[in-house]
Amino acid sequence: MKLFVIAGEASGDKLGAALMAGLSELSPGIDWAGVGGPEMAAQGLESIFAMEELSVMGLMEVLPKYRQLKARIAQTAEAVIAANPAALITIDSPDFCLRVARLARAQRPDLKVIHYVAPSVWAWRPGRAAKMAKVVDHVLALLPFEPPLMEAAGMSCDFVGHPVVAEPRATRAEAEAFRETHMIGADQPLALCLPGSRTGEVKRLGKRFDEALMQLRDREPGLRVVLPTVRGVAGMVREMTARWPVPPIVVEQPEDKRAAFAAADIALAASGTVSLELAASRVPMVIAYDANFVTWHLIWRLLRIDTVTLVNLVSDTRAVPEFLGPECKPRAIAQEMLELLELRDKSEAQRAAMELTMERLGEGGEAPGLRAARSVLEFLAK
Repeated sequence: MKLFVIAGEASGDKLGAALMAGLSELSPGIDWAGVGGPEMAAQGLESIFAMEELSVMGLMEVLPKYRQLKARIAQTAEAVIAANPAALITIDSPDFCLRVARLARAQRPDLKVIHYVAPSVWAWRPGRAAKMAKVVDHVLALLPFEPPLMEAAGMSCDFVGHPVVAEPRATRAEAEAFRETHMIGADQPLALCLPGSRTGEVKRLGKRFDEALMQLRDREPGLRVVLPTVRGVAGMVREMTARWPVPPIVVEQPEDKRAAFAAADIALAASGTVSLELAASRVPMVIAYDANFVTWHLIWRLLRIDTVTLVNLVSDTRAVPEFLGPECKPRAIAQEMLELLELRDKSEAQRAAMELTMERLGEGGEAPGLRAARSVLEFLAK
């Protein structure tokens, strides 16, 4: 059997690699074609061009590369037709992937198309599901409440589990070693500072996060702060935080980040999937986010939900406090963090919501990549 797979960014490459591994386990001998990164290459994919060409975000980043991206869309669609696969599997990156699917289906209407990662129609722009249904037959969903929404739009859909449940976590010994290495006492409060992984987020939120943590330190003088970061913004983060009155410990390596998560007592984080990473390590958190005035008001008018934190949504609670847009103020954030540190009922309520979230996302069950592979094979067998 031949399958054509497409991923457009690092997170999709990781999902794709787990899916490919699962499919190879359940149905050995698959012939792979498509676009992917190093993790998918390790599973046997020879990408028709470098996936990094597709890893652009935002209007100003896309415009200079528009003609190149359009050419890659056409090239990829032609490669799909030439490969004549049993199915086209697109992984996230809908702006690229669904355009390829549309062109390929125009030439081969019977082509089966599977999309991995449902669009967040529960949050905003619900019409995206109906548009996607014109070129997608089956969806692999990361969140348990997504299948009915996809099915209502005309696609079949299986919840296959969120990849966060399969991520490695640090042991208690590794957490203790992290504290010892950085001379953090066992009774000293340790806070994670997570202002985002993109340059714009770090610039916008970094100063406010620092102010909130300074105010918290006034009440908790022994507070230590760790700022996990990623390669793309690590240099900027180190330069920016060097000017903070009390610079945080900046960690970049995955094993150091895991240990920091396991060692932390509390976290201040930008909105995003990081809330699930914190939940996996059972770290009580406060979520804060802001954008420029115009962008924020456009987003707020489009939102169909009263919380943006996935832990709240999946657990169907509102245990994680949020400070969004105009409410993203250091004083209020610091007060909420102080209460989480001092009031056991608050932190325990969050941990209960985290336990429920992880259970609902598939923790303790079959690995998401294997569940996704099983869903693909069952769909193709119908």
